[in-house]
Amino acid sequence: MKRAQTALEYLMLLAATLVLVAVVVRVVSYSVREINSNVKEVAEQVRREILENL
Repeated sequence: MKRAQTALEYLMLLAATLVLVAVVVRVVSYSVREINSNVKEVAEQVRREILENL
């Protein structure tokens, strides 16, 4: 019985770890998309200002 309990505890820890990794990947992915969007906006604004000042 002890082996089964230990195996079940291991599987529960593994499941919790996988859920945590999934959440972290999702947050990082969202952050990268937001940063990319902001960089594009700033680059476009800088491009417009440079073209206006020519």
